[in-house]
Amino acid sequence: MHDERRRIEERVQRLHDQRIKPAIYAASVPFEVDAWQAPGEPVPFEEAAAAPYEPFAMDTPWGPPWGTTWFRMRGQVPAEWAGRRVEAVIDLGFIGDWPGNQAEALVHTADGTPLKAVNPLNQYVPIANPAAGGEQIDYLVEAASNPDILAKNFSEITLMGDIRTAGDKPLYTFQRADLAVLDETVFHLDLDIQVLRELMEELGEHDPRRHEITHALDRAMDLLDLDDVAGSAAAVRAALAPVLAKPANASAHVVSGVGHAHIDSAWLWPIRETKRKTSRTFSNVTSLADEYDDFIFACSQAQQYEWVRDNYPQVWARIQESVKKGQWAPVGGMWVEADGNLPGGEAVARQLIHGKRFFIEHFGVETKGVWLPDSFGYTAAYPQLAKLAGNEWFLTQKISWNQTNKFPHHTFWWEGIDGTRIFTHFPPVDTYNARFSGEEMARATRNYQEKGLANRSLAPFGWGDGGGGPTREIMERARRLADLEGSAKVVVEHPDTFFAKARAEYEDAPVWVGELYLELHRATYTTQARTKQGNRRSEHRLREAELWATTAALHAPGYAYPYEKLDRLWKTVLLHQFHDILPGSSIAWVHREAEAEYARVAKELEELTAEAVTALGGGEARAFNTSPYDRAEVVRTATGVPMYVEVPAGGSAPLAVARPPRPVTVDGRVLDNGLVRVEVAEDGTLASVRDLRAGGREVLADKGNLLRLHTDLPNYWDAWDIDKHYQNRYTDLLDTVSVEVADEDPLLASIRVERSFGRGSRITQTITLRAGSPRIDFETDIDWHEAEKILKAAFPVDIRAAHSSAEIAYGHIQRPTHTNTSWESARFEVSGHRWVHIGEPGYGVAVINDSTYGHDVSRTVREDGGTTTTVRLSLVRAPRIPDPEADQGKHRFTYALLPGATIEDAVAAGYSLNLPLRVADSAGVTAPVVSVDGAGVTVEAVKLADDASGDVVVRLYESSGGRAQGVLRTGFPLAGAEFTDLLERPQSTAEVRDGAVALELRPFQILTLRLKRA
Repeated sequence: MHDERRRIEERVQRLHDQRIKPAIYAASVPFEVDAWQAPGEPVPFEEAAAAPYEPFAMDTPWGPPWGTTWFRMRGQVPAEWAGRRVEAVIDLGFIGDWPGNQAEALVHTADGTPLKAVNPLNQYVPIANPAAGGEQIDYLVEAASNPDILAKNFSEITLMGDIRTAGDKPLYTFQRADLAVLDETVFHLDLDIQVLRELMEELGEHDPRRHEITHALDRAMDLLDLDDVAGSAAAVRAALAPVLAKPANASAHVVSGVGHAHIDSAWLWPIRETKRKTSRTFSNVTSLADEYDDFIFACSQAQQYEWVRDNYPQVWARIQESVKKGQWAPVGGMWVEADGNLPGGEAVARQLIHGKRFFIEHFGVETKGVWLPDSFGYTAAYPQLAKLAGNEWFLTQKISWNQTNKFPHHTFWWEGIDGTRIFTHFPPVDTYNARFSGEEMARATRNYQEKGLANRSLAPFGWGDGGGGPTREIMERARRLADLEGSAKVVVEHPDTFFAKARAEYEDAPVWVGELYLELHRATYTTQARTKQGNRRSEHRLREAELWATTAALHAPGYAYPYEKLDRLWKTVLLHQFHDILPGSSIAWVHREAEAEYARVAKELEELTAEAVTALGGGEARAFNTSPYDRAEVVRTATGVPMYVEVPAGGSAPLAVARPPRPVTVDGRVLDNGLVRVEVAEDGTLASVRDLRAGGREVLADKGNLLRLHTDLPNYWDAWDIDKHYQNRYTDLLDTVSVEVADEDPLLASIRVERSFGRGSRITQTITLRAGSPRIDFETDIDWHEAEKILKAAFPVDIRAAHSSAEIAYGHIQRPTHTNTSWESARFEVSGHRWVHIGEPGYGVAVINDSTYGHDVSRTVREDGGTTTTVRLSLVRAPRIPDPEADQGKHRFTYALLPGATIEDAVAAGYSLNLPLRVADSAGVTAPVVSVDGAGVTVEAVKLADDASGDVVVRLYESSGGRAQGVLRTGFPLAGAEFTDLLERPQSTAEVRDGAVALELRPFQILTLRLKRA
């Protein structure tokens, strides 16, 4: 037989694209359109309805960047259309090939009822099926002219990312606003051909099934009347029916599809636009559910539901109805899809608490899984935290983006740092915006790593980020692919159903231990430093406010615990942990607003904490210690005078010298407090750090606190990525403006180093040593004006460390310092929270910080045979896409070197630096709410129970990585205690003896105790 595939395929393509698709709408008449452009920010429907409209013609430019234009569309269904399926078809002038992040619209009836959105691949609004003829249509359409920030694939700097710099030139040209008749036969023919063409193209050239489809399409095209496509469409469909009816192979891969619309809570648009995106997409989803009984939609992020509830009550009511019908599946159980590395342990817990509780309270649904398809790596604390919130499974997809190593599993058990395991799945379709194309189905089958042992995977389908979510075309594809020879089989079902089936067929799935490190987007640990600092400070201020509010509620008559304020402030911080806000990968507008929100949160939390401390009564000046560790350190009084105090964990002490420590001495550029001796070189680096407690051991192997400025231009994704070649080009900042003594007090001494460099940047560092502490602080002020650079601070330490330990949520993780394999080599930039520790048997050093996350650790052997292990903190970057002014301007933060540190010392120092002692007047001694005896048992949160019962909730964990025993005592009469899950629901009774609770924890175990007051 002659090979005529090329002729046939080209014939089918032309007839399909040029004749069949244009015939989907059989007839159309234009709407009468008027327009009104809102002056500034979006307005409510009532204001838009009363606005003055002017006539508007098609092919007219409209929509300045970030603007809102309301269109009034009026029309009448022609009488001759009676009995036909009639729709409105609206094309705002969509551009590009990405259906999200551009123009969108929400169509309302004249009384303000939201009907459905209009998106690039979802341009219709149902009117009647069948139409009676003569229906009067009156719509008000709110259209958003959002700029396409991705228009040039992040290859060019753009000012479109902020309304202040975007200009006012119209971005779009309106193309169509019609009443139209949908020819359902042609509509279905179009999809028949799409599915068969795409399947044919994925099958091998020697596969008989490919040839069968090819010739079936050829024969069917013979039946198409080019002068009457609509009249011949039924015959063409009938000719294709046999080839569409052939069942799939018995061993075909099974794809569990679930509707999805991944909507970033902010990214290339501000939060205010996400509030509208959710309403549009959710309107589409509920409309599609009315049309397809077999449709199921999975949706995460309780914050987005709350926005819709508060701003679009009619859409909210439709969501509630869809949940009741089983067509809408709340998933994820988190407030937002947060970054997977940077939030602190308690913040991750609150993400789960607030998310799960929202779905329980509003839908009666307890979600069973964590849904994080798009975050940039995942902390090894997740398995335990997810399980403690009542979850059974975990889903992500992002690890498939690895730059170097292919992850070996798609379905597996993920084991966290404490030993907890959770059943985990990565969709092999490698997208969370599937459309069931032939290529996607072939890719899911081809990629799937568990072949021969399991045979099913998940595919979230639908257009995200304002693309409108799942469409009827995708649902029709799913129906055709349910049982089709040559393809994977598609079944639309709830994620819980998929995970139950997947676990049942693969209970003995392999185990992955430790973090899920993404070998990409490593710069998200550093970019937009002020946003990251705002998060870190907010997390600690929330801890402080909760502790002292609880103390006041227990001991100050008349004091009311601020439940609602704390709840609101927590939710604000949780929102800004979203995986494109906290990582620093959003447009300028988002980060400008984030910094303002963090400032507001700081002000409110400062007021709440001050109110709580004041409620304890006036009196002598005292130091308040929010840290879970006893502290003996120097603090400045309200007048700036240094004082040395000893303060119990979670308690307070008067500002009186508890015991005079050995004073700090200054000799030129040498600081000495009897514990360490620090010598600052002429170039402002550390020439020497000697640990006098270890016989004068020299800590450094080379210049310490060496500031190195690297060229930093990744191959792509500027704000997200730092590529390995950044290491090859750099400048060491050794020139100084001045090096001089700044403070010379027996309790506190410091040397100030000033430098200027680059494009007018300036850095001032105050190197401080305090009496009684080996910690050396580097209080840093930067005025940053560089472009495409990264600044690192290096501490080369004379230690042979086999691994580094970095704090993560509720524990720490060890990472090798060698690069034996490609897996270790790919971890050239990693994340940590408050500290990084390196050590060899008998001695260790920690680097502490109060706001940064990115760092690297490397090891080399010197000519003298010794080993240098270098810890480098990533301080600030200067990417220009998507925010051309990212990180520009002033930064203030502190990091510290802690010689002779154990892991336990690093943990305590991390709390100390991030929770400075608070100085305030107080009536006198107040016992800490709780105190714990037992090494490694660390209190992370103290608060009143969320149900306003007055019970005290304490969350604690084992922080050193070993087994721990301890005793928890209370500063109030204790009637009873229960161990609970994260949602404060009782799990078991804790034994109370003599007013105390005995504790036993495995390594990194988290416990939540609910304490009942007598």
